[in-house]
Amino acid sequence: MPRIEHYYPQELDRALCTIAEATFRPVAPLRIEAWTTAEPVPFAERRSGRRIEPAVGDPWGKLFECGWFHFTGVVPETARGAHVVLRIDVSGELCVVDADGVPVQGLTGVCSAYGEGKRIVEVSDGADGGERIDLWADAGCNDLFGNLVAGGTVREADIAVCDGEARSLFFDYQVLRDLVANLPDEDARRAPLFDGLVGALAAFDSGDTAAARAVLAPLLHGLPAHGLTISAVGHAHIDLAWLWPIRETIRKGARTFATVLGLLERYPDYVFGQSSPQLFVWMQEHYPELFTGIRAAVRAGRIEPLGAMWVEADTNLPGGESLIRQILLGQRWWRAEFGMEADYLWEPDVFGYTASLPQLLRKAGIDCFLTQKLSWSRVDVYPHHSFRWRGIDGSEVLAHLFPQDTYNSAATPASVLKIVTGYKDHDVSDQALLVYGVGDGGGGPGEQHLERLQRIRQLGLAPLRQERVADFLPRWRQAADRFHSWTGELYLDFHNGTYTTHGRSKRLNRAMELALRDLEFKAALAAPVAACLDGGTAVLPYPQGCLDAIWKEVLLYQFHDILPGTSIKRVYDESIPRYEALRAETKKLAAERIAALAERVDTSAAHLPALLLNSLSWPRTEWVEVDAGWRRERLPALGYTVVDRRKPPEVVEGLRADAETLDNGLLAVAFSRGGSVRSIHDREHDRQVLRAGTAGNHFALYRDDGDPWDFPVTYRRQTPRRLTLVSAAPRIDGPRAVLRHVYRIGHSELVQEVSLTAGSRVLRFDTLVSWRETACMLRTSFPLAVQAEAATCDIQFGSIRRPTHSNTSWDLAKDEVAAHKWVDISRRTYGAALLNDSKYGYRVKDSVLDLNLIRSVPFSGAKIEYGPVPPGEPDPRFTDQEEHRFSYALLPHAGDHVAGGVIQAAYELNVPVERVDASAHPGPLPADFSLCEPDGRDIVVETVKQAEEGGDLIIRLHEAAGGGRTATLHVGVPVADAHLLDLMERRTRPLAVRDGSISLEFGPYEIHTIGLTTNHDGGG
Repeated sequence: MPRIEHYYPQELDRALCTIAEATFRPVAPLRIEAWTTAEPVPFAERRSGRRIEPAVGDPWGKLFECGWFHFTGVVPETARGAHVVLRIDVSGELCVVDADGVPVQGLTGVCSAYGEGKRIVEVSDGADGGERIDLWADAGCNDLFGNLVAGGTVREADIAVCDGEARSLFFDYQVLRDLVANLPDEDARRAPLFDGLVGALAAFDSGDTAAARAVLAPLLHGLPAHGLTISAVGHAHIDLAWLWPIRETIRKGARTFATVLGLLERYPDYVFGQSSPQLFVWMQEHYPELFTGIRAAVRAGRIEPLGAMWVEADTNLPGGESLIRQILLGQRWWRAEFGMEADYLWEPDVFGYTASLPQLLRKAGIDCFLTQKLSWSRVDVYPHHSFRWRGIDGSEVLAHLFPQDTYNSAATPASVLKIVTGYKDHDVSDQALLVYGVGDGGGGPGEQHLERLQRIRQLGLAPLRQERVADFLPRWRQAADRFHSWTGELYLDFHNGTYTTHGRSKRLNRAMELALRDLEFKAALAAPVAACLDGGTAVLPYPQGCLDAIWKEVLLYQFHDILPGTSIKRVYDESIPRYEALRAETKKLAAERIAALAERVDTSAAHLPALLLNSLSWPRTEWVEVDAGWRRERLPALGYTVVDRRKPPEVVEGLRADAETLDNGLLAVAFSRGGSVRSIHDREHDRQVLRAGTAGNHFALYRDDGDPWDFPVTYRRQTPRRLTLVSAAPRIDGPRAVLRHVYRIGHSELVQEVSLTAGSRVLRFDTLVSWRETACMLRTSFPLAVQAEAATCDIQFGSIRRPTHSNTSWDLAKDEVAAHKWVDISRRTYGAALLNDSKYGYRVKDSVLDLNLIRSVPFSGAKIEYGPVPPGEPDPRFTDQEEHRFSYALLPHAGDHVAGGVIQAAYELNVPVERVDASAHPGPLPADFSLCEPDGRDIVVETVKQAEEGGDLIIRLHEAAGGGRTATLHVGVPVADAHLLDLMERRTRPLAVRDGSISLEFGPYEIHTIGLTTNHDGGG
């Protein structure tokens, strides 16, 4: 049976339009002057651009152009005593400023995605008539989604009288209309509500607005309340970059906070939440007066800093130490500026959540996690909105998924009804969170949201309160002992193309993570360590300020629409050069410290000395090229050794390289005429590594009609294109047997050196690609002669098992998975791992190790009209049209990934030994030194640094095998005091130091952070 309102839907919708039209009556136009520029200019330079005088209907700019608008006019005498406003819409976003250029209000043109804009500027509740209007506003010629709207034209600019009674009637009517449309057919409340709406419309049509409100007034009260209590927090989900450049985000932030501060004054119940210290820092730097208001509102409890991370970071791609720094630096900034820390993580829009995260949160003092993105899953629906999330180490946090499945709620009755009827855990919890407002720079909540919430509270659909998330959580936690559990990653079977898109950005992120690790280690050697060994004198001071600034910029680029590759081209045109500059600065700081350290090391025993450095936590024996040739050298863990470059080289035997074979005595690799690997014979264990009748490293190029987020899930049904091998050149290079392959396809060339090293079981593929193909995805694969039901995948501070089959829909959905340095498929006796230095997207079905190398798809926001592109030239509309350099390697091994040394081999691929030449001289520092070494390779030291505060030495290490055990850390410097720390570097308990060793108890995958006070403080 159709709903009753189906007979008259046009009447109800017409009513809203009619009432809206009656709310504002234009009484005079505004005169417009504007000065346009390509990039933003400050208020003091507002007249420095191209001057125009646009009228309503005239265009004023192109996409992302900027303009200072000057609106002037006079309130007519006919408006005396009336409520007067300005109506302004320039088809973009505006920030209204005061006479000193301080932001006071944000305006956003009507956007079809939300249907409501912010275009009203208050003038007077009771005008005198004759008031002069003199208004300045900073404009961006883009809507909140980075689009050019209406050709960049001025759509509205006038002085109007606001009918307050009609405005109130509009919200009354809108709320009840939405309620009628969303109540179930059988709900007895629908008929009287519909009758009231029809009656109110009749009264309004007769000219009696007050009577129309009187008809609706009793309908806004007295509905039976649901037992679920809903906490509502205003929110502006502002992507720090996406369809706009970072500079526009800064302006979006100003518009949003200015609007928020104005609404806080008008609506005493309104509470607004905003995440990301980075956004607050921009306000502090660019709009200091505005930030003063923000700080006051935070201290008053009206603005809530949301979550604990520096930015809303992706959690699949950043390294473990990066995620720690997101929390550490984010919480430190909240505490320094606002005197508070968050006890929850706010990540509503991230593309899946690593199973390492619960431990990181718990060890940082955080016990709750909030998101909604899992509602986007395409195959399976997560069964809970409130649950206990258990990570790979057994740590648990409480998780709440917003039951409305959005962070941009319109705050309508439909919003409340969806929560009331759809909350999956109402049997264990009577608390739920509603997050409302316009995102992407639309200014957060507007007047319309707050007016609707006032009426919804009266309706009584459910008890509803506006409050901070921090006030909601304690009540919600009370039911935690009844929550169900979810163990492992929170996998999103959507947006899996983000593991690969824009490979250069991902490679530079990995490079910066490793460069910062290297700098911190060398800076620790040069400051607290050297000072401890040399009577309290540091080689060079620890560069804490530089490290802090570099880390924060790297963390910014880990935002969930930058590192995943889903932003517009300009974002990468600007961030890639910054990555390069940061990397150069980091390497320079590291080189200065190790060069200064070398001057203090005793190198007198060598005729022509060099320092070999190893920043990994196990001793390594590596081939090193010195002046006389190649030889193997043993390096201590987390330290250095001095070698003589004039020492005779070693004779290398047993290597073979020809056009079809590489052999080092451990592995014999045969190649097809097309360049793929035909077979790999493990001589040591007499096994074939590849499945019979298959080929390894057989490049496959698939048509990819997807976008930066996703590729077609049916891509494997295609017959892929293959690269053509044009040359194969074998050579013996010292201890390496090398076969250099050159491939071509279309306008692209791939050059790959495949190599085996004497004494090594690693088959390495060093690759240089000049890529010009479009709408495609390049992959490589290795079908293994190993039958295993699961693959072990490297994630932050541990690993996770994922199915190689598709038995259930949950298994099927994990077609593309994220992993860091390695993925392994093995049984108890044998297996193989695929290692890499900068890739993240894997497929592990049917015991095939498949690696996603390049995706060339349209940039976000790119308008694709296919046409001729000059041969060999990059197409600026597509991602990854550039030079790529990456390495991957296959490691066949006995036993599982732990016994086979996969973890260590992957680290060694990513962290090569470094050689620093020196002069021969005596010195106070030893010629062979190890800072520290755990008693076993399953305990990995991830980070060595100086404490954020004070001169203590920080060592972060974790159990990598998933077994857990008691371990001993041997320390190479005198220690006066040792403590176990949390991830915020707060002391949790003292540690005993006996004969330079510290005993630690590790659970599976457990992270420990220890602080050592050395006998001499070398902090800088």
